Formats: sequence, C-alpha cells, structure tokens
Amino acid sequence: MIPDVIAPDLRVLFCGINPGLMSEATGHHFARPGNRFWPALHQGGFTPRQLKPAEQEELLDYRLGITNVVPRPSAKADELTRTELVAGGEQLVAKVLKYQPEWLAVVGVTAYRDAFAEPKAKMGRQERVIGSTKVWILPNPSGLNAHYTLPKLAAVFAELEQASRPA
Repeated sequence: MIPDVIAPDLRVLFCGINPGLMSEATGHHFARPGNRFWPALHQGGFTPRQLKPAEQEELLDYRLGITNVVPRPSAKADELTRTELVAGGEQLVAKVLKYQPEWLAVVGVTAYRDAFAEPKAKMGRQERVIGSTKVWILPNPSGLNAHYTLPKLAAVFAELEQASRPA
C-alpha cells in the first residue's frame, strides 16, 4: 500500500483511482513514466517546476496532497470491482472529513461515478460538497487515456488551479 501524501487544511487533495504496479513497486504516486499527472500538475500552474514521483512529499509545501480511491494496486483501473470503488468512496469521504482540504480533485470520471453513485457526473466542479470541501473531477492522467493530450490535461488542471486560488 502506498502511503498518502496528506496533511490538514490542504488547498487541493488529488485522488487517484488506485495505484498502478509501478507505483506499488516504487512507493510513489503516479510513478509510471507514461503517466501525465506530474507534467499536468506543473503545466497547470500548481507547482513552480515539474516534480518527480520520488519528490511527492514536496507537494505538502504547496498545500497539495495525494490519495487514492482504492488502495489495491492493479495494472489497469478497470480491474477494480464496483464494490471496491464504493467502499473506497466511503473511506475517501471519511478521510476528507478528517483532513478538510479546500478541494478534492478526483482524477478519473468513471471511478468517481462508481465510487459516489453519480452515473451522470461530468468533468469539472461538482455540486457535491463533503463537509466544507468542494469537489472537482479531472481526467485520468494515465497514458492509456488517449482522449486527453498533455496540453488538454494541463488546461483542465489550470481551471482547477484558478478555481482553488485564495480569494
């Protein structure tokens, strides 16, 4: 199991679907070389430089964190069962209530739909609020998600970055 990068009062808690096998092997979130999370995070304006997976703890310096819906690693997210996603969604709600980030950003609309029983959820800001935490859905940054190029991913990450800025 990969430990969360989390602390109270984060600006944004990013939530992956579940760790990939490379992440499990290294102990770092979004560790597979083809994953575009780290470039999109930087190009979207969240970090002043592109962090490497091994530098994930530095996210806390920017009031950012990472967790997963389901802790079990797999080669592909579609290997997860609906039961695992629903249970993971319940655990995620408890975690959000405990740490109270300003925003929860779930990366993967299909996982969000299953975990929160919202089959019609779309990308972007959600009506759902968990305690006082606002919720946003981002595309899955996996290299397997061909619908989103890195520039498109960076643009949607930038939308959240702007929305999450202090007033």
